[in-house]
Amino acid sequence: MTFKEIIGQSNIFQECRKYNLRLWECPSFLFSIMGLVIIIAIVATYQIGTRYIQSPEIVALIVLVVVVILLIMNFSITKSFEKLAEANRMKSEFISIVSHQLRSPLVNLRWAIDYLMSEKDKINQEKQDEYFNVLKENTARMGKLISDLLIVSRMESSGFPLEKAEVSLEKIVEEILLEFKPFIEACNIQMELQIEDGLPKVIADFDKIKIVVENFLSNATRYVSACEDESSAKTKRGEVKIIIKRKEQSVYFEVEDNGIGIPKNDHKYIFQKFFRARNALRHQTQGTGLGLHIAKSIIEKSKGKIGFKSKEDKGSVFWFTVPIKN
Repeated sequence: MTFKEIIGQSNIFQECRKYNLRLWECPSFLFSIMGLVIIIAIVATYQIGTRYIQSPEIVALIVLVVVVILLIMNFSITKSFEKLAEANRMKSEFISIVSHQLRSPLVNLRWAIDYLMSEKDKINQEKQDEYFNVLKENTARMGKLISDLLIVSRMESSGFPLEKAEVSLEKIVEEILLEFKPFIEACNIQMELQIEDGLPKVIADFDKIKIVVENFLSNATRYVSACEDESSAKTKRGEVKIIIKRKEQSVYFEVEDNGIGIPKNDHKYIFQKFFRARNALRHQTQGTGLGLHIAKSIIEKSKGKIGFKSKEDKGSVFWFTVPIKN
């Protein structure tokens, strides 16, 4: 076996391929080289010290100091390259996922436009309306994806300041439910509101908190409308419950639904960028996989907490808290 083949099968080389880096740019390879440098430095320091210094204790102390300095340097350099390598991997992954997310609506748009242009004299008004709805839905889907990408980009570049003020969660919910009303009625979704009397206002950014509430309610209404009763092969009536109440020095907001739920194995990934649970993909519900990632960032920047509990085929509960005072 040649040296090249040995390197090719080593863990170091595998990691370099993972991060799409050259061998000398790989953190593990650099760590190995720095380890070799440290060994050489220790031996050289010891040889020079014993030649010019009579006291073994002082020589040992000098060697120890050199080792500590080199280890700190090694750790700092390796960590820096690990961050660069991870950033390079995430950039490649980001481009791949965004390309995939954009490809589907673009294909649908092109297909619908080509059909309308080629068959414009043959299709009736009802069929035309159907294809125009396809155009509308896919355009909205692309717009939502681009909007979410811009928000994520601003958050990661620290260009996402919060303009904090006194905010009424009750008012936000009323506005969003008014916007969702046509969809809720069309899907026969039963809405239940439980809002505590005399609820205090929270200190938050109105527009940003509205994004979080809108995301929670959008997910709940979409996933209950996608839930089917397998025994009857009919769509069961969706139920969504909204609870807003005071909890110590915060206001607690919760959305509960009886939708498709989230598989247990997917729980740990739910707030990651672009992640969508397997059953959500199976039911073909639309989504970018960015909403919950954005929601988590906004709540944490607002000094609140966010979480969920869910069971597949039973439903989900998503909640967050926002402080009443700074």
